[in-house]
Parts: sequence; C-alpha cells; structure tokens
Amino acid sequence: MDNRSNGLVKLRSKTGLKSVDYYLVVPILALTIIGLFVLQKVLSNGYAAYPGNYYRQIVATAAGLFAAIIIAVLDNQFLKLIGRGIYVVSVLLLMLVPIDGYSLASVWGADSWLNLPVIGNFQPSELAKIGLILVASELFEAMSDKKMTYLKGFAMMGVVYAVPLLLILTQPDFGTAMVIMFTFVCMLFVWGIKYRYFLLAISSVIVIFIPAVWTFYLEDYQKNRILSLVFEGSDPKSEYNLVQSKAAIASGGLAGNTTGIYTSVPVKESDFIFAAISEHLGFIGTTVVIALAFFFICRCLYVASKVPSKASAFTLTGLAGYFAFHYIENMGMAVGLLPITGIPLPFISLGGTAMLINFLAFGVILNISMSRS
Repeated sequence: MDNRSNGLVKLRSKTGLKSVDYYLVVPILALTIIGLFVLQKVLSNGYAAYPGNYYRQIVATAAGLFAAIIIAVLDNQFLKLIGRGIYVVSVLLLMLVPIDGYSLASVWGADSWLNLPVIGNFQPSELAKIGLILVASELFEAMSDKKMTYLKGFAMMGVVYAVPLLLILTQPDFGTAMVIMFTFVCMLFVWGIKYRYFLLAISSVIVIFIPAVWTFYLEDYQKNRILSLVFEGSDPKSEYNLVQSKAAIASGGLAGNTTGIYTSVPVKESDFIFAAISEHLGFIGTTVVIALAFFFICRCLYVASKVPSKASAFTLTGLAGYFAFHYIENMGMAVGLLPITGIPLPFISLGGTAMLINFLAFGVILNISMSRS
C-alpha cells in the first residue's frame, strides 16, 4: 500500500499540470475572483469592519486554495480516512456549540458558531456536510458491492446522519439540515433506488414531514418568510430583505450601477451577495456567475460518470448536489423564487468558514478527477 501510494504521489508530481481538470479549476477560480471583487465593492461602502473583514476573506481564500491543493495530490485511498476524520471532528465540534457560551443567535437566528483560538468564528455544521457525504459514499459502495446488507447499511446510515442532524436542528439551523438531506437524496438516487420507493418517500415527506415541521419546528419569523413568498405583500416586515434585494438587482441594469448610489440590503455581503453581483456587474455579471456555476456542477456530474470507483462517483454526486443546492437556493431567494434562508453563495459570499469548506470540497473533487484511469 505504501509503495503504491508513493508511486501515485510521484506520478502526479511528475505529470502534474497534465492531470489537472481545468474544466473544474477555471470556473472556481473565476467565481472566487468575482467574489473578491464584489465583496471589496460592498464592504468598502460603509462597513465599519472594513478592511479587516476583507483581508480575512483573502486569507481564508488563500488557506482554502492551499488545503485544496494538498488534498488533490494525496492518494485517492486517503479520502476514506479524511472523510471519517472530518465527520468525527465535526460531530465533536457540534457538541461544543451549545455549551461554549458563544452565540450569534441574536444576529443569525441560530446558535451555530464556535469562537476558536486563532481561527476565530467557525461553523461546525459546514464541516459536517462534507464529512457526511464522504462517509455515506463508503456505505453506499459497500451495499452496491454486496459487502454489506441493505438492512445493516441503512441502519448504519441512519446512525451516521442522525447524530449531526439532531445537533444541527437543535441550534436551530434548518437551512443546513436541508442541504444535508438534499445531498443524501442525490446519492441515494444515483445508488439506484427504485423510482416507486423514491416517489413514495417524497410523498411521505410532503404529507407527514412538512406539516410536522411547520407545526412543531419552524419559528414564527420563518413561517412569515414562507407565507410572504406565497402571498406577496402579506407581511411587509418579513418581505423587507426581499424587496431591497430586488431593488438592488434591478438597479444593476446591463453592466452594473454606475451612479454610485447603492441600495441598502441586509446581509448584502453574504446571504444576499447575488443582489450585490447584479448591482455592481449587472445582467452580464449575474449571467456569467450562473453559467460558471452551472458548468462546474455539470462537469462534476460528468466526471462522476467516468470514475471507476463507486465511492468516488457517489462522493462527486453528493458534492455536486451540495454546491447545486447552495447556488440555487441563494440565487432563488435573492429574486423571490425561494424562501429566505442563511445559505451563502459558494466561493463568493463573505465568510471564512464557508470559503475553507468550499475549497476543502473542491480539493476532494479535484483528487477524484485526477485519479481517473
């Protein structure tokens, strides 16, 4: 194993640039550059913490790129170990969240953050998303290869998902829980579940789960956000962010707002960064961002269809679903097509944790892509 691993590392260092999938690299680097450009415009326009917060974003980006490169050049066999390590660490950190005495619930509506030495604010649930995808991919592969019975496999899957999901839902962070469940459904669909079971599960969620969540879990402000989306104008207070977001998007025109007068949008640097993209880069800029994100996700799915390892294919599918959910939800809520949640735009929104985790996921994608035979 050691010789084989060393051989692979030497081969990659030797062939290097030839083995890199630039169809994956170019869109992500382009999105990152666009994000840093737009953030500088947003943060420099009256944010008290500027330029410190912008410098931290640059540092997080550089650290994320470094981590992605390290993961990409590792032997593909190490991904299983990395996945298990990420999962265990994320669960331990999630356990610390409610007892660390540090909370941003008054700002974000959920106690989801840790204040770690040196690192600063860190959101463990972001790390859990990646760990769950990697661990679940192992279990799906074991069931596909008949190394594990379906009963045992799904029982283990239930335990693996239940622990972090329960911790995340108690924060409460329903947006992150939705991302996790969406990635699981993507992997489950590719694994080969029969369509009738898939449709039955969706029907059960609609009939049982959604009413239960609405009645017993969602807070009043969350219900108001959904109702205001369905019945526009019913609650001006709940719709304020959306109204401002739409105004900012409209002001961008074709190539960006050149008046120097910008619309005030709450959380414009993070949750509503898509509005800022339109405001500063216009219709052209938002179209480029959508095209880059769409191409990247399609490329991930293409690579997933070509890799020989089933676990790698499941991992790529899960990560593609992870990024797709973030892009669709963030852009959708900014234009009023989807409910408002605290879902950032990958590689663009302000947030060191999200940037690091996004590049961590990107490193895994590159690793699998470079391991194709």
